Amino acid sequence: MKGILFALVASVCLGWAFCIPGLVVRGIRSAKEAVRQGISAGHVSVSARDSNRFTVSINVEPESKATFHLTYEELLERKNNQYELVLNIHPGQVVKDMNIEVFVNESRPLKFVKTPSLRSGNEISKNDANLDPSADIKIINSTSAVVKFNPNVDKQREFAKELGQKENEGIAGQFVVQYDVDRDAQKGEILLKDGYFVHFFAPEDVDPLPKHVVFILDTSGSMYGRKLRQVKEAMGSILDQLKDTDTFHIVEFNSDIFVWNIDSESKSTLRVHNEREPFEELFKLELPNAVPATKEAIAKGKAVIDKLQDTGLTNMLGSIETGLHLVHKELRAGSKRQPLIIFLTDGDPTMGITNTEEITKIVTKINGDKDHVPIFSLSFGDGADKNFLRKLSLKNLGFARHIYEGADAAIQLQEFYRQISSPLLSNIEFEYTDDVTEVSKKTFPIYFRGSELVVTGRYPIDEGFDISNWRVKSHSRHGLISLPPVREAPVGELERLWAYLTIKQKLEQRELADNKTQLTKEALDLALKYSFVTDVSSLVVVKPNQTSAVDTEDASKPKYAGFSRTFSSPHQSMSVSYAMPGLPGPPAPLGPRSYFDPQPRYGASAYVPLGLSGQRGSYGSFAKAAAFSPNINGRFLVRSGGPNHAWRPTWGDTGIIGNPTSTPPTTTVKPAIKDLLPWLKNIINQNGTLSILGGAYDLGEGQFVLSNGECTKTPNKNVLKGTCSLLSNCPHVHSYLTDFLTYEQFACILDNKYAGVCCPEVVPMP
Repeated sequence: MKGILFALVASVCLGWAFCIPGLVVRGIRSAKEAVRQGISAGHVSVSARDSNRFTVSINVEPESKATFHLTYEELLERKNNQYELVLNIHPGQVVKDMNIEVFVNESRPLKFVKTPSLRSGNEISKNDANLDPSADIKIINSTSAVVKFNPNVDKQREFAKELGQKENEGIAGQFVVQYDVDRDAQKGEILLKDGYFVHFFAPEDVDPLPKHVVFILDTSGSMYGRKLRQVKEAMGSILDQLKDTDTFHIVEFNSDIFVWNIDSESKSTLRVHNEREPFEELFKLELPNAVPATKEAIAKGKAVIDKLQDTGLTNMLGSIETGLHLVHKELRAGSKRQPLIIFLTDGDPTMGITNTEEITKIVTKINGDKDHVPIFSLSFGDGADKNFLRKLSLKNLGFARHIYEGADAAIQLQEFYRQISSPLLSNIEFEYTDDVTEVSKKTFPIYFRGSELVVTGRYPIDEGFDISNWRVKSHSRHGLISLPPVREAPVGELERLWAYLTIKQKLEQRELADNKTQLTKEALDLALKYSFVTDVSSLVVVKPNQTSAVDTEDASKPKYAGFSRTFSSPHQSMSVSYAMPGLPGPPAPLGPRSYFDPQPRYGASAYVPLGLSGQRGSYGSFAKAAAFSPNINGRFLVRSGGPNHAWRPTWGDTGIIGNPTSTPPTTTVKPAIKDLLPWLKNIINQNGTLSILGGAYDLGEGQFVLSNGECTKTPNKNVLKGTCSLLSNCPHVHSYLTDFLTYEQFACILDNKYAGVCCPEVVPMP
């Protein structure tokens, strides 16, 4: 029996298949359909920060081979002036031949590509010369680069020791690639292709907006000890980051609410009695004004922070209402500063109104009735209600972050504030002509330095299509501005990015909506059409003519020892596990099993074929090599070996199998290759063959045909070497093959019978 496990981080789109002689298994369905047919959708909890685990286990007969294929996509999010790809490496042992290659292909010139020190994988640490990966960074041209990490056995042992592991267990950490692109200092970047567009906006040559920051800090009894010490440590650093044009308030809350007078280092104590209509009551109180962030005020602010003590219950609603009142008071006095509320708590509301749905409704109403202040929520530790705080912030123009309990909690808080410390623009609106349709979110409350706004939509395919009237309008420090975009050539397909963002935003709207039915349907329809695994669609893998239960697994409790390798991108990681000789393997399932728990340049798509050879005996074979080659492509990370565009999934010969006692086995219908490559419809012969290279050849649909024969011209210009594969088995090159003439350049023949394509190599098989 062999197992393969993938840990995936954040928003991710999966394509999955495994092959054993005679069958190819793929499947994706809505969660309801999975349940209806007797299969439960698999969900797993997280074991590493911001990660999700996906597991499939199958039985492999002696002397046979199974190949696993995983495809995933994600929108890379720009933070702190860079994109970051994080590859988790955890083989569980020293690997004889470890090789990681990252291909970066962008539509704009690369500003830099670098690899910081290896990381432990959980707690944040500073760069360490002893953990310098000494990666080989090769700049191919102004927009492309290849990064190679190939530590030998001795180096792996050294890294393991520095990372706190046993030397014979090999590396257990993260290899990181960071990069950014040169861009217009003010204008955005527009990519158009095949009726879809994506608009990236990340201006830099803009003076920051002065801001009024209200820090609302939980000091209830549950903040006892290390938590409060870490908040104090973080706040000292955060206050130092305030600019002299900023002002700030410090609000403390437990059973009561305290607004600190920074100048006198004293506090006003209050309790809101009418929490549904608080402002009339609050305006009657004499509360301290915001103070300018001078050096003297910052020093006094730090003294105030040092005085915080943990005690009492948790009066959340009253504290947020007080923060909103302080903002409204400053605005009424004529302040032009951008207000920000930063709300930190480690638990649930236990004082005043405690129903979280009601708290969200009240805050959203009174905030919307006034100036609609962005609220950024921080959930500190396992006891905090992350879902409540996420919803609270989404409804109030902000976002939520989780702060993990650990020695680095103070650093996590500082990193969060760093992301929002420099607002450049407010009230941003992307304006397009009337012929543009199905546009994703196009209004944003704030743009922060070092980040990026992304909008995508559809436009009519017309050679004369004009974007000269497209604009981004916003408020800067010096007034209203209107910026035209710059058109660039895309390096990949855009349709899936449009679908990805549309689904993501529909799911966010669904989370906030009282009536979720229509939004659920719309998100599900798109998820199934584009084969995305989401909160409303499930990936189910089964073997033909067998049933398989898809169970819940606690990802924080490993159930067997084995060879595990983990890879990740900024919001996703992938861990591949093998059973090792002499160690207990995972329990044999009833049949193949799958687990997945769904927890922004466009993302990440990786295509990873991994071969497992069956051996006689109770335990699995030992993998001699570990190799992974993600490819980032203008916001795409694509399969190892280097194709630089998103994959087009070819879902499945088999799908969800029902209960055998009541429902006969069913299969999904695999999309025909002519539907995936529409130009084939006009040239396929009546008998289904394709005339090419001097003969008529079968396309091999529904056949299990192994790739064979090396070829030296692939559709990916950055990867010359490949193997001849069926068109249906090389989905990641479909977007290159725009017509027959293009395909003909890369065509090849398999077994003198099948028409194939030169498919870029991915992972060397053991």
